[in-house]
Amino acid sequence: MLVLSLFAGVMLDAAFGEPRRAHPLVGFGRLVRAIENAGHADGRLRGVLAWSLAVAPIVAATAYLQLILMARSPWAGSAFGAVVLYLCIGLRSLDEHAVPVACALRDGDLQAARDAVARIVSRDTAVLDAERVAAAATESVLENGNDAVFGALFWYVALGPAGAVGYRLANTLDAMWGYRTPRYERFGWAAARIDDVLNWLPARLTALTYAVLGDTAAAWRCWRAQAPQWDSPNAGPVMAAGAGALRVRLGGAAPYHGRWEPRPELGEGAAPDAESIERAQRLVGRGAMLWLATIAFGAWLWRAL
Repeated sequence: MLVLSLFAGVMLDAAFGEPRRAHPLVGFGRLVRAIENAGHADGRLRGVLAWSLAVAPIVAATAYLQLILMARSPWAGSAFGAVVLYLCIGLRSLDEHAVPVACALRDGDLQAARDAVARIVSRDTAVLDAERVAAAATESVLENGNDAVFGALFWYVALGPAGAVGYRLANTLDAMWGYRTPRYERFGWAAARIDDVLNWLPARLTALTYAVLGDTAAAWRCWRAQAPQWDSPNAGPVMAAGAGALRVRLGGAAPYHGRWEPRPELGEGAAPDAESIERAQRLVGRGAMLWLATIAFGAWLWRAL
């Protein structure tokens, strides 16, 4: 039943993409803002409490519903799990956001490419040239392959629908609170650290997936040499291995809040362009298929033994 619900959830995402209206994460975002406005304080303990209030009730409710439905009918439980997974992953969404960037670059429309990439990255896109636009989009696809696809699949397999929900909410809270700014440096500490912990193993499995499906030697070389230089313990392996697998140069200085911030170089080989974005999309897509096939084979082997 796990494999069936897993495949069904991925197929729902492929067929429909993210809900255009009333996405649960939009409602969760409003809840998070309300909790933050009511309880923000410059302290780690307050951040831990806020994180718990935002995540724990939803995860508990998901686990409870899953238990109730499975007790009534395994088919109902599997259908519920498939819908939950569909709401937690974003494979099609990655493509929908990356394709306009690649198309604009191919058409030579730099301003349209900047506008499109601004929807998926936080850096100042108005000052990016075509190469840096392509790099930003390629990095986003590689990193979000872990955050929006492989991480959710991992925790769904590990802990069922509640695991996928907990992971997705933790990832969302990290995106909202996990900044090293005066407001969030202490209050958002828990959100950042919990996301780091939950992503530690999925990120390395994602990096391994990229290495297996791309230029393995280059991916492994870049992973070992470049990932430790990256600030994020999880984004480093993912993007270094992905850049190496694609044989493309990423990383480097990027503009944030009006100034260029230094970042380590990632990958090796050619400069990024529209094709780099498309190759990253295909790499993530093939990786998702590999994960599904591996999980299905593992489930068959478990039953056979």
